[in-house]
Amino acid sequence: MQISCWQQALDYNLMEEQADAAESFEIQRPEVLPDRREEDRDATADFAATAATAGAEMSETKLLIGSDMVASKDMLNPFVHHLELTSTYDKFKTAFFTIVVLPVRIVAILVLLSIAWLLATIGLTGVSQTELSERPLTGWRRYIRRWICFVGRSAYLAGGMNMVIKGVKASCREAPLLVIAPHSTFLDSCISYVTGFPSIIARIEDGLSPWVGRVINFTQPVYVRRDDPESRHNTIQEIIRRVKSDQDWPQILIFPEGTCTNRSCLITFKPGAFYPAVPVQPVLLRYPNKLDTVTWTWDGPGALKLLWLTMTQPTTTVEVEFLPVYVPSEYEKQNPKAFAEGVRNVMAKALAVPTADYTYDDCRVAVKAGQLGLPMTSNLITVERLRSRLGLTRIKIEDSALVKNMLSFQNRESQPVDLAEFANSLNVTAEDGSLVSLFKMHLENEDLSTIDFKKYLLAEYILQKATSKDDLIVLAFKLYGEYFDKEMFEYVMNLVYNLPKSEASVIYNEMTDKPNEIRLADYLQYGKKYPEKMESLQNHSKNSAPRTVTDFSSCGQSFHVPTDDNKKYQ
Repeated sequence: MQISCWQQALDYNLMEEQADAAESFEIQRPEVLPDRREEDRDATADFAATAATAGAEMSETKLLIGSDMVASKDMLNPFVHHLELTSTYDKFKTAFFTIVVLPVRIVAILVLLSIAWLLATIGLTGVSQTELSERPLTGWRRYIRRWICFVGRSAYLAGGMNMVIKGVKASCREAPLLVIAPHSTFLDSCISYVTGFPSIIARIEDGLSPWVGRVINFTQPVYVRRDDPESRHNTIQEIIRRVKSDQDWPQILIFPEGTCTNRSCLITFKPGAFYPAVPVQPVLLRYPNKLDTVTWTWDGPGALKLLWLTMTQPTTTVEVEFLPVYVPSEYEKQNPKAFAEGVRNVMAKALAVPTADYTYDDCRVAVKAGQLGLPMTSNLITVERLRSRLGLTRIKIEDSALVKNMLSFQNRESQPVDLAEFANSLNVTAEDGSLVSLFKMHLENEDLSTIDFKKYLLAEYILQKATSKDDLIVLAFKLYGEYFDKEMFEYVMNLVYNLPKSEASVIYNEMTDKPNEIRLADYLQYGKKYPEKMESLQNHSKNSAPRTVTDFSSCGQSFHVPTDDNKKYQ
């Protein structure tokens, strides 16, 4: 999360970066929390339940209120936001403010941000990057924080934003962590100036920026290195070190959802930030405006449009509410997932919105499935969901293995690996439930103890490169030198279309009369000659109909409206 909201609005990739930064918390290493097996089993069970029901069309959503079930015909989709100026008044107002007010606001904001940059530069004079990460700023440097907060809030005011503060912020001793939700816009960065300029979680690249980097570095952030496989582990250890330290470190600010939503619900909180097992203060953000010009989701207006429409409103209100400090129970201290869930329930109740068991990773997979026209029950999509749970979609550790094996695909030799070797290749613990499920998916026979690692890489390769379902098959052919033996053809058809071996064998015999060789040309010719059969193949399995990009019924398992039983205040 970058500090300068107006600068970050120019970065169209920021939403992905926010997700990556938040995802870096989700540690799956035994040295952080020795016993993760129960959580892994829960994750595997959740995934199995989702995969089992994803193929059925979901006509209604269940909201749990106490013990009663309430049906909702409209599935909540927290990742969509539609904004259009429909009234003549809104259009005229926007045009007038664009011509008369917007230039003045832009100049004022640039001047104020320049002052903030200058203050941060002065405060960092004589301080090395190592010193910033090893000990907190003190003395007159710390006093500069107050001035930066004043200037930052003034910049928001100059942009037409009115901040309403409710509740009282806890001290760092009372709550070392500030948990902010819902996260719905790049303008949420205003919370930094309201909370006294706390430390944030940021990519190392952000701190290198000559403009925004100065301001970010002055918060003494916890940096995430996307190219370092140990970064996730190091990030959580650094947070633990700071919150347990006797030194006067600033509070750490986190957005546990990891991405922007439309505030219709609270999606799954990533548990990594709750590993320190210290009290946290929940902080709510609301935007009670008639016209919502701030919500920034992946399916909605772009950052520049939102920034323009927000700055051409007479005023935009943001409410910041500090809830009482949440103190974890002994059980929650040992179970970060339960701790995160407890905090989420308290915040959802205060917001009067349901919680939804969505994760951003799950929905990214759903989007990919929609783009390729694949059902969520497709083996290929199931592989991607498991990879996502393991964090492999972020670090892309298979890329180097693909480069090493690219030429060997065409020599037809298998590359058997057992579970331990498979885990080592992906840099994941062998006990992880999702890894075990991924391994079992590639077992050709239950009696075997090894899988062909190259077949696993094949699934990853074609899913990365394909833009349509037809591309999946063509790419697989090309990777293997444009021809398969019969066994490999049956494997690919099962991977992409979920075709059983018997049905794939029938199609093989229709495409070629060769006993153990089928070429890409045979496949393409068959499609031209029998388009109706190819269409039937595309629509295989009525119970696994492809979902649209905006159908998220398989991303989350349930919705819950928190009750008073979930309340745990200090």
